[in-house]
Amino acid sequence: MHYSVMLKEVIEALNLKDTGIYVDATLGYAGHTSEILKRVKRGFIFAFDQDINAINYSKEKLKKISSNFTIIKSNFLYLKEELLKRDIKLVDGILFDLGVSSPQLDTKERGFSYHLDSRLDMRMDLDNKLSAYEVVNTYTEKELTKILYEYGEEKYAKSIAHNIIKERSIKPIETTLELANLVKRSVPYKETLDKHPAKKTFQAIRIEVNHELDILEKSLKDALSILNIKGRIVVITFHSLEDRIVKNTFKEVSSIPPIFKNLPIIPDEYLPKYKLVYEKVITPSELELQENNRSRSSKLRVIERIK
Repeated sequence: MHYSVMLKEVIEALNLKDTGIYVDATLGYAGHTSEILKRVKRGFIFAFDQDINAINYSKEKLKKISSNFTIIKSNFLYLKEELLKRDIKLVDGILFDLGVSSPQLDTKERGFSYHLDSRLDMRMDLDNKLSAYEVVNTYTEKELTKILYEYGEEKYAKSIAHNIIKERSIKPIETTLELANLVKRSVPYKETLDKHPAKKTFQAIRIEVNHELDILEKSLKDALSILNIKGRIVVITFHSLEDRIVKNTFKEVSSIPPIFKNLPIIPDEYLPKYKLVYEKVITPSELELQENNRSRSSKLRVIERIK
């Protein structure tokens, strides 16, 4: 089952209007999209996803609610240009839910999970040429160390990368459990006691395979540029690297340039076009954490266009 993270908070934050045009940049299994569609009776939703399984499932689910939607099989990197192709220049709200959906994690063939044994894959888009198998078996020790350290914030990156190289010189590392067990052997025993030590490694490789961080930064800037006045962007992140990108991007566009900070009157063209809806980051309720353990690392940030 797919649990929609912070569903109530997302709907509230989007400040939906009945006739609005909304974008779900990360359709997944349509949990958030369904709820938005129910509330925009005379509006329209454009939803993006790369995963054909998610698209086929969601299309049937959404058709039962309304026909006011279009699903676009594309990465949200192309959000602006795909909307322009459909003659959409401005929208009233955009949602990014950056988590991997539960069905992707729980379908062992997709190779995202360190608990289920399958071929190393981790591609969000099954047409993507680069998979986790190539990353693990062809990247140099230096490249692997860098990815694990930067994208996984893994303090044992060197040791894990070294052992990957050693292991694959005997035979290729083919499955998720082979990699998970290798990570276990590469870190001190105390690191294996309260959580699975492969989590950060799998996160890092998934980010590399899908170019997640580079894409996020560009896509957020594009999203900001197509917001109507009073339109909002809502972003749910699941690790500190993503959250930092969102926080910094939002801060940059909602702040007065430092050079004008102490002036008594600031010229209108230098006043920010956006404002943060909540000063503090929103995290899941206690009730949600009891119902869905996967929500625990999620953070929600919201920005609104004001001029």
